[in-house]
Amino acid sequence: MSQIVTSEVLADADVHRLVDLRLGLLRLHEALLEMERKSFERTHGRVNSGELLQLVINHTQFAWLRMVSALVVQIDEMLDADEPVTHADVSNLIGRARQLFTESEDREFQQKYQAALQHAPEVVMAHSALMKLLRSKI
Repeated sequence: MSQIVTSEVLADADVHRLVDLRLGLLRLHEALLEMERKSFERTHGRVNSGELLQLVINHTQFAWLRMVSALVVQIDEMLDADEPVTHADVSNLIGRARQLFTESEDREFQQKYQAALQHAPEVVMAHSALMKLLRSKI
């Protein structure tokens, strides 16, 4: 009986960790998106929210942000799945997120993310909060 209770508590903790990670990723994505929007508007003029959505989906300037969006989608899919989230699933996703923000193999993402950290204090704050989540024990 104690094994069942322990695994339920672990699964519940993992679900809470995923929710916290999702929120941290969304905050960072929002800060990055706002920074990229301002950069785009300096060159092309003001855009409304509908135009911004189309840019995020289709424009090359925003393509690098899709990696962050993909992590959020993966978390959403885990949380909505019929099967319970396993500790290994959570650990794997956290590892991928940690790698993306610390040693991404995608050169464009790495360069743009480092530039964002140098130029946007709100990105630094969101990054710091996310790294705290990613470093906490699994």
